Amino acid sequence: MNIHEYQAKELFDRFGVPSPKGKVAATPGEAYQAAKDLAISSWVVKAQIHAGGRGKGTFKSGFQGGVHVVDSPDAVRDVAARMLGEVLVTQQTGATGRLVRKVMVGESVSIRREFYLAILLDRQTCRPMIIVSTEGGMNIEEVSARTPAKILREFIHPLAGLQAYQVRKICRALGLVTTAGPFGHLLHSLYKLFIECDCSMVEINPVVETTDNQMVALDAKFNFDDNALYRHPEISAMRDPDEAGPLELAAAAHALNYIGLDGNIACLVNGAGLAMATMDIIKHHGGEPANFLDVGGGASTEQVAAAFDIILSDPNVKGIFINIFGGIMDCNIVAQGVVAAARKTGLALPLVVRLEGNNADAAKTTLNASGLDIVSADDIDDGARKIVAAVNSHSRNPDL
Repeated sequence: MNIHEYQAKELFDRFGVPSPKGKVAATPGEAYQAAKDLAISSWVVKAQIHAGGRGKGTFKSGFQGGVHVVDSPDAVRDVAARMLGEVLVTQQTGATGRLVRKVMVGESVSIRREFYLAILLDRQTCRPMIIVSTEGGMNIEEVSARTPAKILREFIHPLAGLQAYQVRKICRALGLVTTAGPFGHLLHSLYKLFIECDCSMVEINPVVETTDNQMVALDAKFNFDDNALYRHPEISAMRDPDEAGPLELAAAAHALNYIGLDGNIACLVNGAGLAMATMDIIKHHGGEPANFLDVGGGASTEQVAAAFDIILSDPNVKGIFINIFGGIMDCNIVAQGVVAAARKTGLALPLVVRLEGNNADAAKTTLNASGLDIVSADDIDDGARKIVAAVNSHSRNPDL
């Protein structure tokens, strides 16, 4: 789950992470009033969308930039009017862009230096990892590719937590002297937020050293562990359904985990690990996955049918690979859902099914008795090869 920058600021305030004053606005009039209420001399207006690169983005109206520094409440209102209700295109949104429904009106600070800071879960070591760089404000992937020596990674023991010597090490790497104390406070507060809110990532780009020797977080991107959100109803309430695509919303309504991708082979799988492996092996055999779709360990026939409908709602899908390993999941329930959905939709796309585990024999009987054109697979590798070959053949001969 992601949240907006203005929502991230609410969490910053709650955990004592220093950040500039700011208010959210949904209309130009609200933006004007927010600017007056802040009682400052310089303001920044930021478009609120779930994507990075806003400052270098372009609105489809032609207006340049999703982040603007202005010097009067009137200018705040005028900039907000050019952002709200318009589509902002950034490097991360793709060509479709994102509709701006809110802006954040914040305090513009006087910057001496900018830094990159992130805390995330490193899956290889199963530990929190702090990443810092002196190249704040830049894309961290670009920094990693061009100047990897400018990135420091510090692993945190999950039981010991962030230690003072690690903060000193990070401060030395960033060249902080007079602002080492304020940065240490910011880092400890951010780590506390990361742990207590069950975050999978917190990225601040940039953290800035101000001309009055303070350290403040100017921007923030959060990811939360969806499986832990039941412990944080106040964070769950921050979810913005407008930022999710229609297929993601449909999947959430049926308690399915769905992420759309750019390929043309749809995957319907139970279990996140198996879903990742399925996507990898499709790519290994030269195909491109169209989605990540995990129906979970105990999906009903109705959920499987709903998953099928969601897959077929993607016009890019040219074939479907169903890969189910039944533990808790009853394979025959999956088979019944597949048959019902295929008949309902009049499926004409290639469909490869691999079912193993709980009640798999009954599932295969159900599929064979359906009379539908379904290709069976012996294992995940066999299934991936077959669906890639079928999609390639179908693309060359769409009438077959």
